Amino acid sequence: MAENSKSVLLPMVAAAVFAGLGRMVFQKVKADRLARETRVAGPVDEKTRQWISDVVRTPRH
Repeated sequence: MAENSKSVLLPMVAAAVFAGLGRMVFQKVKADRLARETRVAGPVDEKTRQWISDVVRTPRH
């Protein structure tokens, strides 16, 4: 009986891991599609680009 329960445990754990990974991949694809549709990181105008460059390059005191 003990050997039978061990042989059932491994496929159950493998199925749970596989389902979890599949869910993570599905959520990542869904989030990427939503971000692409809403254009979260859209085009930046020249004034904003210059301000970001200045902020990044200026050391803090």
